[in-house]
Amino acid sequence: MILALRRLTMSAAAAALLASQAHAFDTRAQAAFVMDFGTGTVLLAKNADDQLPPASMSKLMTLYMAFEAVRDGRLKMDEELRVSQHAMDYTGSTLFLRAGERVSVKDLIRGIIVLSGNDACAVIAEALSPDGTEVGFARMMTQRAQQMGMTNSVFLNSNGWPERGHVMSMRDLSLLARKLIEDFPEFYPMFAETEFLFDENESQNRYNRNPLLGLGIGADGLKTGHTQEAGYGLVGSAKQGDRRVIFSVTGLPTTQSRAEESEAIVNWAFRQFAERQVVSEGAVIASAEVWLGAKDSVELMADQDLTLLLPTGGTAPLKAEVVYTGPIQAPVEEGQKLAELIIQPEGLPETRIPLMAAESVAAGGFVDRIMVVSQILLERFSGASGDAM
Repeated sequence: MILALRRLTMSAAAAALLASQAHAFDTRAQAAFVMDFGTGTVLLAKNADDQLPPASMSKLMTLYMAFEAVRDGRLKMDEELRVSQHAMDYTGSTLFLRAGERVSVKDLIRGIIVLSGNDACAVIAEALSPDGTEVGFARMMTQRAQQMGMTNSVFLNSNGWPERGHVMSMRDLSLLARKLIEDFPEFYPMFAETEFLFDENESQNRYNRNPLLGLGIGADGLKTGHTQEAGYGLVGSAKQGDRRVIFSVTGLPTTQSRAEESEAIVNWAFRQFAERQVVSEGAVIASAEVWLGAKDSVELMADQDLTLLLPTGGTAPLKAEVVYTGPIQAPVEEGQKLAELIIQPEGLPETRIPLMAAESVAAGGFVDRIMVVSQILLERFSGASGDAM
């Protein structure tokens, strides 16, 4: 028996489904990444893995580590932390904290989310740092990011203050946003808060800078960022119905362009794509050849439902390919993984799911084996005779 990779090009099980090419969003951002939350489909990636200054968007990593500390008991939301001189010395976006005062963890976290407090980040950082310094916490941030798969992130401080070598990629920021939503649903609603009055003496410093909140497009997070070096950026998320979209953009020239670009991305992601069930669990997709079995083929079925995010307004049948190494040696057990179904809508990443044997196929008996071998010998003999003529 000679094994070979077999490829069967076919219409997907739901052959009536139509798919059109995904038209990329022509973003003005220097770098961008857009992802469908439910399916994980990447809708847009522009310079998505470039290491760029993230500005205040890197505060999301400080928040993630603060939430972890609350969850495992190292911090308590009503616990009050002391403000150091180092934290007080930060300028830019701050809560105007004063050295020596004590602030609750909850107010510090809300101050980071809503008011983008550089000083609040430093207080959290010093409390969680192994050596009590913000630099020590930044090293922890980098290590934790690597563990989470954020391979293009390096942190030198807790808040994104401009410092050469403090970098993140748009893909990493979107991954971090997804982790915040998945891992901390009890804290995530804070990202939708539009206002937080921490200090009545600084009443103008109370509004969330996220331009999408309150627009009625489902936006509920996450964080803006801006420095002269980075330009204007936003890590955002919006939910409409059962679908959620996450995106990260940076390098925009103004607050207005950031707001316009972000809103346009959300509208594009929801209007131009829709979820569709392509395969149902247990559906027979194809059949594979069997070697020396009681039957000469076995049906292949999907072991799970498959829902894909596809461009709307389709015009052509969605194509798929079944790949397996065959013929498959008998006996075959029902439920045995034998092949893969590969679907790749034009302009979007491919999706693979395993295909299993829909039934058992026993090894053929003596007569069956003799007949198979005889047939092979006959075909070879006939071929040799033809060549001699």
